[in-house]
Amino acid sequence: MRRQRAPLTLLLALGLLFPLLLTPVWATTLTAQGSVEVLFTPWDDAEGALLRVIREARRSIHVQAYVFSSRNIGWALGEAKKRGVKIEMLADREQATKNQRSLLHTLHDSGIPIWYEVRYAAAHNKVMIIDGEDPDPIVVTGSYNFSFSAQARNAENMLILRGNAPLARAYLDNWKRHRQDAEPYSAK
Repeated sequence: MRRQRAPLTLLLALGLLFPLLLTPVWATTLTAQGSVEVLFTPWDDAEGALLRVIREARRSIHVQAYVFSSRNIGWALGEAKKRGVKIEMLADREQATKNQRSLLHTLHDSGIPIWYEVRYAAAHNKVMIIDGEDPDPIVVTGSYNFSFSAQARNAENMLILRGNAPLARAYLDNWKRHRQDAEPYSAK
């Protein structure tokens, strides 16, 4: 005998689904601390702020990118690598291989390890974790893609969160979880 699932309306009527909708499965609540810098493009110089943050890096930069085509940001990451900063990057494979302006090949050729995220319909994160294991880390996040268009053509937002080690640890743990499912960079 084949068992049938209860229709969604029946579950809602019985009040069985409602508690599930209110309960966040993966939510993490952290104490607010440190500082928050907020930027909105095209009015604010988000790229300039991001370049300054990259220059501040001392030990590591972990990147999650949906689109990466900004020459200025690519150059800054290359300079950080030359200073001895460990840089690792996760990128959306579809965007990286379809976008003719993608700079991932250049970054990879400069010695920056890159992995493609392939598990998801879109690896849509836009994150940089600067010195994530240090006492005074920086997390950069928001809708801002690492591209010229994000600064000059689009309406985007960027948050630069400083001095919140538990927040940086949560972002870094998430980065590592994504890295486990990712595939090594391939120029194909």
